[in-house]
Amino acid sequence: MKAKIIFTLLAISLSFISFNEDVQGQTYDGPRFGQDSAKCVENISLYREFYRQWKDSKYKNESVKDAIGPWRWVLLNCPKGTQNTYVDGVRIMDYLIKKEKDQEKREAYIDTLLSLYDTRIAIYGKEGSTLGRKGVDFYKYRTKNYEEAYNIFKKSVQLQKNRSQGPIIVYYFRTTVKMVKEGALETSVIVEVYDEVMNIVESNIKRLEVKSDARSKRFLETWLTVKGNIEAEFEPYATCEDLVAIYQKKFNENQEDVELLKKITGILDKKKCTDHQLYFDATVQLYKLEPSPESAYLIAKMYLIEKNYNEALTYLSEALNMEDAEKVALACQYMAMCNQQLNNYVEARRNARKSIELNPQNGEAYILIGDLYAASADRCGDNDLTKKVAYWAAVDKYVQAKRANPEVKETADRRIASYRKYYPTTETIFFYNLKEGDAYKVECWIQENTTIRAAK
Repeated sequence: MKAKIIFTLLAISLSFISFNEDVQGQTYDGPRFGQDSAKCVENISLYREFYRQWKDSKYKNESVKDAIGPWRWVLLNCPKGTQNTYVDGVRIMDYLIKKEKDQEKREAYIDTLLSLYDTRIAIYGKEGSTLGRKGVDFYKYRTKNYEEAYNIFKKSVQLQKNRSQGPIIVYYFRTTVKMVKEGALETSVIVEVYDEVMNIVESNIKRLEVKSDARSKRFLETWLTVKGNIEAEFEPYATCEDLVAIYQKKFNENQEDVELLKKITGILDKKKCTDHQLYFDATVQLYKLEPSPESAYLIAKMYLIEKNYNEALTYLSEALNMEDAEKVALACQYMAMCNQQLNNYVEARRNARKSIELNPQNGEAYILIGDLYAASADRCGDNDLTKKVAYWAAVDKYVQAKRANPEVKETADRRIASYRKYYPTTETIFFYNLKEGDAYKVECWIQENTTIRAAK
C-alpha cells in the first residue's frame, strides 16, 4: 500500500513538469464544467473534501495528498468549474514547492503556481488584485528576477490604486528600491513611487480614522504599519539635499511640465523642504502655468517662510477654494498666523476659529488663540486685576488645545506653566471683591467667559 501511494505521488509530481504546456494549449470558451460535467463536479467535490480536511487541521495533516489528483484533473479538464480551484491551488502548490527537494521539479511547481494566477485572471478577471498576490509569490520564489516582480507590483498598484492592499504597496516600493540599487532605474523613480504609494496609504488611513468598529481599527493599524515600513525604506533617499539634487536638473530642463512641477512641489512640501530655492521656483512656475487654489496655497506657504504676511494673505484667500478640507483648515490657520503678525487680533481669532470648525483636532489653532489672549492682557486692562485676567482665557485655550490634539500637549503645558505665574494674586482677587472659582467674563475684544484663579 505504501509503495502504491509513493508511486501515485511520483506520477502526480512528474505530471506537473508538463503542466504549463497543457495550460498554454487550453481555451476557456467551452462550458463551465467542461466536456464531462458529471466527472468535473465529482472531482471538485472530491478534492474540496480532502482540502477541507487539510484546512481543518490547520494545514498540518496529509489530506492534501489525496486532494492533488482530483484538483489537477479539474484544473486541466474544467478550469472554469470553480474559482476555488485557483484559490486552493495556490496553497496546494506552495505545499508541493516546500516539500520538493529536486530542483527541476521544484522549478516546475513554481511555474505552475505562477500560471494559476494568469489562468484565474484570464477566466475571472480582477487583474489588479490577482496580480498583487502573484507578485508576492513571484518575489518569494523568483528573488533574483526583481525586475519582473517590480513590473507585476507596479501594474497591480496602477490598476487597484486606493484599493491596493497594504502588503502589496510595501512590496512595490521595496522592489522599486531594489531596481534603483541595481542601476535599473534612476534614483528619482524612488521619490516618484514614494509619492504615489504614500497618497494611497494616507487615503486609506484617512478613510479608516473616522471609523470606530474593531475591524476598521485593525485595518488602520495595518496601514499605519505599512506607512512606517515605507518611511523606513525611503529614509536614505529622504533628505532635502537629495530631493533637490534629484529634481533640480529635471526642473531646469522641463519648466513647462505641469505634472513634473506638481511632483516637485508636492514631495518637497511633504518632506518639509519648503525653504529651498527649488521649491520657490517650482511653486511660482506652477502657479504661472496653472493657477489654482492648490498652487496658491503653496505660494502662500512660501511667503510665510519669507515673513511677507500681506502677500501670503492674498494667496491664502484664494487657497480657501481648495477641495481638501484639511488643507483649507490649514490655510485658515496660516491666515490667522499672518493676522497675528500684522497685529490684527480680531481677524486672527476669526480665522483660527474657522480652522477649528473645519478640523476640530487642530490644537495649534487653539494655541494661537491662547497666544492672542496672552499678548492682549496688558492692553485689555487698566488695573492690577484687569491687566491679568486675559491669562485665564489664554490658559483655557491651551487646555482645549491638549484635549483637541495630544500631540501639542508639550507646547501647551509650557505655556500654561508660564502664564499661570501672571494670574492675579489672592490678595488682588480679594481686593476687588471676587472669589476664586467664580465665573468671570474677560472684556475688551476677547469677550470670553472663564473662571477666577490665583497665581500659584
